[in-house]
Amino acid sequence: MAGNIILEVVTPEKSVVSEDAKIIIAPGSLGEFGVLIGHTPFLSTLKVGSLRYIDESNVERYVFISGGFAEALPDKVTVLAESAERRRDIDVQRAKTSLERAQKRLADVSRKEDFDFMRARTSLERALHRMKLAGARA
Repeated sequence: MAGNIILEVVTPEKSVVSEDAKIIIAPGSLGEFGVLIGHTPFLSTLKVGSLRYIDESNVERYVFISGGFAEALPDKVTVLAESAERRRDIDVQRAKTSLERAQKRLADVSRKEDFDFMRARTSLERALHRMKLAGARA
């Protein structure tokens, strides 16, 4: 089936992407999935990772996604993300600072009684994905 599908990526704060795409590939919580025009409708939870899509000009684009939900319809994919940012908008220094902070929290776990391991691990995972997508080294 030829044609484009509308991609909308939104967070509680803003609209990150609103454009036509040829294909959309998202990080589903049960595995990566792809959507083309005419796809059967479905809902999926998302995990931390990279959403990628081919735009109308055949350019592959990337968006960092920090969890959320995706709704696929035959003519549109809507992503409701906890946070999201285009590859070009990733602040590498901020991601490095977040990575260092998460690593320090995880290293100091034995000294904290109220330590939230899952929160620290999630912070580490987000920072690593953002840096990888931006092309920075950890």
